[in-house]
Amino acid sequence: MKLLSKTIAIFLLFLVLHPANAQVNEGLLAGSWLGTLDAGGVQLRVIFNISVGEEGELVTTLDSPDQGASGIALGETVQWGDSIRIEAPMLLGRYLGKVNSETSMQGVWTQGGNNFELNLEKQKEAFRLNRPQEPQPPFPYGEEEVIIENVTQGFALGGTFTIPAGEGPFPGVVLVSGSGSQNRDEEIFGHKPFKLIADQLARNGIAVLRYDDRGMGASGGNPAGSTTADNAGDARSAIDYLMKRDEIDHSKTGIIGHSEGGLIAFMLASAHDDIAFVISLAGPGVDGKTILLEQSEYISRLSGVDESVREDNRIVMSRIYDLMISHESREEWSVKEQEFTNEYYSGLENSEYTEEVIERINNNILSSIPASAYPWMRFFVMSDPSSYLGSVRCPVLALNGEKDCQVLPEKNIGAIRERLQESGNQNVTTQILPGLNHLFQNCETGLPAEYGVIEETFDPHTLELIREWIVSL
Repeated sequence: MKLLSKTIAIFLLFLVLHPANAQVNEGLLAGSWLGTLDAGGVQLRVIFNISVGEEGELVTTLDSPDQGASGIALGETVQWGDSIRIEAPMLLGRYLGKVNSETSMQGVWTQGGNNFELNLEKQKEAFRLNRPQEPQPPFPYGEEEVIIENVTQGFALGGTFTIPAGEGPFPGVVLVSGSGSQNRDEEIFGHKPFKLIADQLARNGIAVLRYDDRGMGASGGNPAGSTTADNAGDARSAIDYLMKRDEIDHSKTGIIGHSEGGLIAFMLASAHDDIAFVISLAGPGVDGKTILLEQSEYISRLSGVDESVREDNRIVMSRIYDLMISHESREEWSVKEQEFTNEYYSGLENSEYTEEVIERINNNILSSIPASAYPWMRFFVMSDPSSYLGSVRCPVLALNGEKDCQVLPEKNIGAIRERLQESGNQNVTTQILPGLNHLFQNCETGLPAEYGVIEETFDPHTLELIREWIVSL
């Protein structure tokens, strides 16, 4: 589960420009201009790519590398004197800037009524994320583009089957991603952790199947309205495909699931004896409501949010999740949500929550859980891994990063271990890995703001731990 959206939804600003004195040559503006936006403690790099069109007009696109977005078409770009205005109608935003030199610009980005300083530096060449671990050809193994039929749902998933060199049959692994629609590499912030995991395992004699989530890349199906149970059905289709391959040792085929993918792995292993092992990477061990409340509290605390604000948020969100559990209809839930939120905040003594602020809170809650995502969210809030863990008989390796802010390690790893062992499964290995975040990167704070800034995609020692554990089975 990833906390941050991959869409550009948090851009901001406003600037009162001084009258321009000098005319800036449009050609000097052409190029890539990089700046960093401080969006409530989250550092986001922003790149305006400015070019000159056939008729001399300025054309601009926007990249947000830390949110995995590039080439976003912007609106009118107007330059007068030493000032520039870039409209972004699709983002409900605008940039106003003043050119200080051939390589620097100061300005402000406005979005959604919020205003933030955004100063830019012209780059000598196109900006590229540095991802030194990303596998590069030539590869000492084979890769095959495959089609995975989901017979039950009536669509196909596109995937990549990575086949080790040498004589088979090989142990096999299906990679299952976390929440949100993701491609087969589980790409986020320019990182491709599943591609790296597949590369490392295939180099060591383990075949890997990874696939695009429904509605992504080469996969059919519609993610709107789907739940974790539906995603588990997709993962089961991938297992079925792998079991039909002659290169695979069917007695040594398992699942590696990241975040929500860990929950899916336990769901499938509890119901299917042909799954030989499960590796849970930051998978939940407690119910979804607890996961979300503790995630919000921990991230807010690390980000310096006032204790009283955190407490108000905890009370409101706890009630909102309870309302979600009791209302299958989003329409009914949204009515109850607004009633409760209005009543709670307006009833606080000495409250700074004006009607306008309360309305903004309600809008944020409703927009973060649109109708298309409501079934998924409701299912997740109600999910309880313990109901599946008691029936998992295969070997389990459960790993969490010590600084994971999204699936807190102690409580979740402890719950996984205790439930498996009390049900009689003694082949259980659990570890909390020092210094790692939710993506298994070495980090400072573990906050999601670091994910895109960190160049490391996945901790090498954890990759080796995974390989050794599978080989030892």
